[in-house]
Amino acid sequence: MSPSHRREVPDLTGKTVVVTGANSGVGKATAVALATAGARTLIAARNEERGRQALEDIRRASRSDQVELVLFDLADLASTRAGAGAILDRTEHLTVDGLEATFATNHLGPFLLTQLLTERLVASAPARVVNVASTAHRGARSGLDFDDLQSSRSYRGMQAYSRSKLANILFTTELARRLQGTGVTANAVHPGTVASGFARDDDATGFLAFGVKVIKPFILTPAKGARTSVYAATSPDLDGVTGKYLVKCRVRVPSPAARDEAAAVLLWSVSEELVDAARSAPDPGGGH
Repeated sequence: MSPSHRREVPDLTGKTVVVTGANSGVGKATAVALATAGARTLIAARNEERGRQALEDIRRASRSDQVELVLFDLADLASTRAGAGAILDRTEHLTVDGLEATFATNHLGPFLLTQLLTERLVASAPARVVNVASTAHRGARSGLDFDDLQSSRSYRGMQAYSRSKLANILFTTELARRLQGTGVTANAVHPGTVASGFARDDDATGFLAFGVKVIKPFILTPAKGARTSVYAATSPDLDGVTGKYLVKCRVRVPSPAARDEAAAVLLWSVSEELVDAARSAPDPGGGH
């Protein structure tokens, strides 16, 4: 092909592509080209051994670590459904601010709301802040990845959720430290697994959604799930108690990662930067 007929592949940084038939031939060459251009590239294969070999080849040829393997068989419709679920589970959802939705909804939103209300809380002391965390925070065994808080390099639905719940506890710890002596306390709670709207309106896909269906007969009613939150917000037993994690109306010890005070301080600083950046970004709708 003459130079005049060659087409440059545009920069695909921030894009996600799915390539089927990437074990060899055209599919493999396509995956290399797209990964080289910066796309997060999900390659589909039905044979694990051949798929993993293709994964290594494509990563090496593209010099990209944003290539992932999804195993399913397009000739098997049930397998294809499972594969689509796995792809959706790995595909992050962004907010209007361009932030990963789980992290923004579960951590940054509450973080900003608390900041905006802190002056009034202190003026109204004694007052309490109760953050709803989850025992799922234990799934983030390695703590928060501060180089990739938005999970842009590798998104997993349950991993993103676990990290956001860990962030809830770390935020509570640092909030309690900063408000020490003001009469405002801050505690985090695990309400139990509650039969709410979670995983009903595209909150969960793939294996996460399947897991929610499996445990559905064993989860709590919203009223029972609210008990620990109400206890933390009202009980005289917790007068002056701050920086704690409660499960079933009792103080419990969270995971080692949730007790990392340096991580709590760093999360606060990074969260302030993210909130400020979102505030200063231009209005995409051109509004006032």
